[in-house]
This record gives sequence, C-alpha cells and structure tokens, in this order.
Amino acid sequence: MPLMLLLSCSLFTFFVLYAPQPLLMILATQYNVSPASSGSLMSATMLPLAIAPICYGILFARFNPLRILKYAMFLLAITCITFVHMPNFELLLATRFIQGLILPAALTAMTTYIGQQYQGRTLHKNMTRYIASSIMGGYLGRVLSANFAAFFTWQSFYYFIAVMLVVLALTITTQSSQFSPSKHTVPSSPKDYVRPLKETRLFRLYCAVFCMFFCFSGLLNYLPFILQTRFHIIDSKMIGWVYTSYLVGAILSLSTPTLRRYITNNWVFLSAVFLTYSVSIALLSVSNLNFFVVIFTLFCASMFMIHSTAAPIVNQLSKAPTSITNGAYVSFYYSGGALGSYIPGLIMQHHGYTAFIISLLLVSLVGLVLVTKNYKHGMSTMRG
Repeated sequence: MPLMLLLSCSLFTFFVLYAPQPLLMILATQYNVSPASSGSLMSATMLPLAIAPICYGILFARFNPLRILKYAMFLLAITCITFVHMPNFELLLATRFIQGLILPAALTAMTTYIGQQYQGRTLHKNMTRYIASSIMGGYLGRVLSANFAAFFTWQSFYYFIAVMLVVLALTITTQSSQFSPSKHTVPSSPKDYVRPLKETRLFRLYCAVFCMFFCFSGLLNYLPFILQTRFHIIDSKMIGWVYTSYLVGAILSLSTPTLRRYITNNWVFLSAVFLTYSVSIALLSVSNLNFFVVIFTLFCASMFMIHSTAAPIVNQLSKAPTSITNGAYVSFYYSGGALGSYIPGLIMQHHGYTAFIISLLLVSLVGLVLVTKNYKHGMSTMRG
C-alpha cells in the first residue's frame, strides 16, 4: 500500500473523530443540553478508543491490518450519514460511541502496518509522517467543520467525509500487500501478548502519553466555550480559525529534529518539552486574547513534539508484537482523551476557569515526573 494513500486514510479518519469539536456549542443549542453534556460527544468516541485498540492489536497480530482498515473506512462512512439524521442527543451520543468502536480499528491498523513494513530510521520517519497526517486531520477536521457550518450546514461536512471515506476504501488493495503476522514470535495466549507491556520504562511512557492527551483534549474540547465566555467570540468561523494555532504549533514541532541535535537523550528531551507544556498550560490563565493565542500555539507545539517523540520510542522499547505495542499506545492516548474531554468540563462548569487550568496543570506535571523517572531509571544511555 503506498504510504501517501495510508496518510490520506489517516487524514479523513481523524476528520471523523474531531469534526464535532467546534460544533459543540451549536449542538448544545440544537439539542438543548449543557456544555459538559455536549462535550460527552467527544468522550463517547474516545472511551472505546481507550479500550478497543488492545483487542484489535491482538487481532491484527494474526490478520492483515489493511483488510480491516478497508472495512473500517466503509463503516465510518455509514456512521457519518447516520450521525446527521439522529433526532435526539441520546442517539447522537450512541452514534459517536459506535464510531469510537470503529476508529481504533482504523488507527491501530495504520500504525501496525507502518510498524510491520518499516524499521530503524525509516520507521521513525514514516511514523512521524503518520503523526503529521493525524495532526493535519485534526486541524482540518475542526476548521472545515466550523466553516461548513458557517457557510452551508454542519451536516454537509459529514456528507463530504462519507463520500471521501468510501472513495479511499475502494482504493485499498489488500491482496498486493506483503503481510507477515509480526516481526516477533506470535504468542500463544492473550496474556503472553500483553506481558511485555508491563516493562517499567514502557509503562511509564504510556502513562505520560495519557497525561499529555488528557490535557490536550481537555483544552481543545472546551476551547469554543472558553472563547465565548472569556473573549466573547461566538462566530463559528472565528472559532474555527483560532484552531489555526493548532496548525502553527504543528509546523513549529517540525523543529524537533533540529532540537534533537542538541538534546540527543530521549528522556531529557521529553522532560524539557513536558516542562514547556506545563508552563504553557499555567500561562493560559491570561485574559488577553493575543497572548492566549500565542501561548495556545506553544501548547500545541509542545504536545506534538511529545507525541512524535514518544510514538517511535515505544516501538523501540517494546518486546511485544508491533500491533500490541501500537494498540496499547492508542489505548493510553485515548484513555487520556476520554477523561480529558469530560472531567475538566465538569470542573470548569462547577468551579470556574482557574480550577480548570489547575486541573490540567497537575496532570501535565504528573507526566513530567514520569518521563523524568525514566531518565533517572538509568536510560541516559538511550540515544535518539
């Protein structure tokens, strides 16, 4: 399968995941629910994303991931059409939950395929490209969703996604792929699959990824409400374009290879970026919009640097099959997203914005402690 086709599949898969985020204010009004309840549209999808990838990882250790990716794309297209026709919020939520069951199949299939087909520097480079496509999918999914809602209807974007998913699925040819079940010996039981994931350094890194995405999901999910309540921005076009800071942050994160020339130790680099991430969260308490956007850009850049560094490291550290390693990464990542997309919203709703920022800061500091412990654990000789 050409890498560019895989990256295109990634792009539109992330459209499905993030399209509702800038629409939460619109959906809260249309379905007459609270901001925290509308935020559960993201939690409903991320909750199965947090659990299912391990199961899918075990499945993909024995079967061709491209075949499952193809079927997942078709199913996601169907759910996109279903989503726009739901008459009440409960059914809307149920549709998002179903999408959450399908999305990890697609995401784990893509990361597994990359892990199986490439090694060494090529693995690092192509995994970084995959992460870049996920970043672009998250950005365009949010911005296009907001702009389709402003210029057409919010439903029209879902029709567009559905058509593109079908087109991409039809181009995936599974017969031509040179599939091998795993670069590791295939274990005989599920316990044997997951046992290598208990290795201390690997588990700490997974938990740090959880903390990272908890904070990121919390802020991004409630950004429309923050812009409305603190900066009086209610136009969906303006909200969509504030997400441009997300893209600028992604572009800034491309400086990671340059920075790694000066900080070659993985754990030192992750510790420094996690510290920057934490500082940016603390500074988001400002009430000046221009400064908020600048700090938000730094926040996004730090997250992408952590993500693009951590994903290849877990593949290097883990002795588990590639599909299990990446399935676990996706699980921890979206476990943080599932909780981060709901709990901070409750905190903000009941205790205000300052408490919301403090909660994100505390979780980020836990992530900082975890990666720092890995450095102290004796991994100072591990080089990127």
